[in-house]
Amino acid sequence: MGELKLESTAFSDGEEIPRKYGYKNGNVSPPLKISGVPPETESLVIIMDDPDAQAAVGKLWVHWVIWNILPNTTDIPESSVPIGAIEGQTDFGENHYGGPAPPDKRHTYVFKLYALNTKLDLPQNSNKTKVENAMENHILAETVLKGTYAP
Repeated sequence: MGELKLESTAFSDGEEIPRKYGYKNGNVSPPLKISGVPPETESLVIIMDDPDAQAAVGKLWVHWVIWNILPNTTDIPESSVPIGAIEGQTDFGENHYGGPAPPDKRHTYVFKLYALNTKLDLPQNSNKTKVENAMENHILAETVLKGTYAP
C-alpha cells in the first residue's frame, strides 16, 4: 500500500491555505486525499491544530477533530464529513471544522492523519485530548499536511 499520506488539491504541503478555508471567510474544510492506508487499519482520525497559537493565545489551538473515518476513504470533498465519521469539539467550542484564524501573524496549521487498529468509542462532544488518549497504543501509522495562513 505504501506510506500513509495526506494531501489537498487546494494547497500543497507547506503552502498557503486559500482564504475560503479561513474561519472568518468561508469556513469550509479543504478537500483532502488519503493514500497508503495500512491494510490492518480499522479507522482513521484527522486532527487539525495551530501550534503557533501558543505565542498569541497561550495554547495550541484545535481547529478540527474527526474520528472513525472508514479506512477505505480516499477523498474527503471540500466542506464535507465522511459517512460514519464523528466530529469532536474544537477550541471554538463547536463540533465541526473551524478554519484558520490567526490573531497576529502568519501561522502554520497542521493536519495530522492517523491510521488506527480500532474504532474509537467516544461521544461526539469529545475533544482532542480525549481522542488522543483513546488512540494511545492503537496508532499504526501517521502523517502530516501543513499549510500557512495569514490574517
